[in-house]
Amino acid sequence: MEEPIVNRIAQSGLITIDLGEYFPSPEEVAVFDIQDYLFQGLILREKDYRRALQEKDWQPYQNKYVGIVCSADAIIPLWAYMLPVHYLQPVARKIYYGDREAVRQQVAYERIQLIPAEQYQGQRVLVKGCGDESIPPALYIAISEKLKPYVKSLMYGEACSNIPIFKRKDNI
Repeated sequence: MEEPIVNRIAQSGLITIDLGEYFPSPEEVAVFDIQDYLFQGLILREKDYRRALQEKDWQPYQNKYVGIVCSADAIIPLWAYMLPVHYLQPVARKIYYGDREAVRQQVAYERIQLIPAEQYQGQRVLVKGCGDESIPPALYIAISEKLKPYVKSLMYGEACSNIPIFKRKDNI
């Protein structure tokens, strides 16, 4: 008689965290580019900039995570980054400095910080190593720092081939 196939991974009680799930969708992110308001692509004229911002339709930024950037190679006064906040704050979900990818990573970082780490008390946790998103090292650091005080063990990779990061020697 053959022995039944046992899925030891499923029976291990291993909890998998996919950091890609903490990113907002691309549709939730918008970028406000100061480059669009430069005179001849080089100079920011205060009066023209203020007028353009007053006349701008801000509805496309409704309930989005918005990054403010200047993608042109121009010298931009720091107040120019502050001014759009006045118009964005009533409509945007949250405002950041950075391009689309920087904003997505900042939102993911903030979401990791909100994880109730106590729910992982004494658990074996695997942080997924492969996925659809390119995960920056800062997020792996953030999840490690967040979970280490609580977990029994922390691993990286896939359930079938993981790399141990931390294993608690005492019983918690």
